[in-house]
Amino acid sequence: MTHTIDSQGAMDDVSYDQLRQLVGLVDHDPSTDPFPVRSLDAVVFVVGNATQTAWFYQAAFGMQLVAYSGPETGNTDHKSFVLKSGSARFVINGGVRPDSPLLDHHRRHGDGVVDLALEVSDVDKCVAHARAQGATVLEEPHDVSDEHGTVRLAAIATYGETRHTLVDRSRYAGPYLPGYQAREGTVRRPEGAPKRLFQAVDHCVGNVELGKMDYWVDFYHRVMGFVNMAEFVGDDIATEYSALMSKVVSNGNHRVKFPLNEPAIAKKKSQIDEYLEFYGGPGCQHIALATNDIIATVSAMRAAGIEFLVTPDSYYDDPELRARIGEVRVPIETLKEHRILVDRDEDGYLLQIFTKPIGDRPTVFYELIERHGSLGFGKGNFKALFEAIEREQARRGNL
Repeated sequence: MTHTIDSQGAMDDVSYDQLRQLVGLVDHDPSTDPFPVRSLDAVVFVVGNATQTAWFYQAAFGMQLVAYSGPETGNTDHKSFVLKSGSARFVINGGVRPDSPLLDHHRRHGDGVVDLALEVSDVDKCVAHARAQGATVLEEPHDVSDEHGTVRLAAIATYGETRHTLVDRSRYAGPYLPGYQAREGTVRRPEGAPKRLFQAVDHCVGNVELGKMDYWVDFYHRVMGFVNMAEFVGDDIATEYSALMSKVVSNGNHRVKFPLNEPAIAKKKSQIDEYLEFYGGPGCQHIALATNDIIATVSAMRAAGIEFLVTPDSYYDDPELRARIGEVRVPIETLKEHRILVDRDEDGYLLQIFTKPIGDRPTVFYELIERHGSLGFGKGNFKALFEAIEREQARRGNL
């Protein structure tokens, strides 16, 4: 086991073998990679009230507060809370000064993801390759330092106002980045609750405009050396009323996986159309969190007030499902009780469930996923999932 952030990525109590099982890693030789990404460094949010949102993720998602930057540390523009759960790191930012650019971003988009930061082995190499492939460089490579060492950073643009900050923290031993101070939260887990509710980020899903999915898939191929993992089109992702198309790209070891969705023409408004309307453009729609005990995680999150999409009894009572799935760790009756979906492919099976949108706007939501060999994304569950989303859209008047 490892308990530190080292040059192999942010592990924090999650062994490499455990991470392989959790998020479906594969072997990869980074020396052949033009844009060597090690891991997802952080999911960075802009929200309307960072103080309350940081408390929410501690209380409802079981995350631990590890670092802070704000007026008390000399940062007068905004507050920033760094939360961790296993190898997963969330950074919650909220504007303090009325003229903070973060407040302008929030007025346009509401609570959402502004940055999918990536830990890389060579910031300068990555930026040089990205620029040669036509990417927009938002921040040139530069060092930031404090008494804990030096971090090298840069940033490139991707869909909408989302960016990828590139981070090399191999020479740094601080709690997050220079300018942040170590901080412990005051929220305590209930007695008997799991040590943590999830151990890693499995994948982050981006929604883009109609006709732009292939453009951004090509961007990840050319600029970042990502490879195709899966493709879902036509009847794969369609119900009676709505449809979408999706392709999945990943870095070489599959530690960073980005499904990219675009709407498809259908009778009514798809979940992608709804997101694009209420977010005000392309952005990160949902984040999948890898857990090794989805029953315990869902139970704890429900007890904390998190609402999940409801799958009807007919899904679990279907004899074809039971025949296709076969034997899994959790009995179908228990999955039915907790409304957890199950799917199997040639590599194994997975269990998954989705929250309702967690903010005021119907935009960002979460997936919990427990993998047992499967490298997929629950293709067999798409119809049931999207019908559940459509029921919620209809309740909001947005279908």
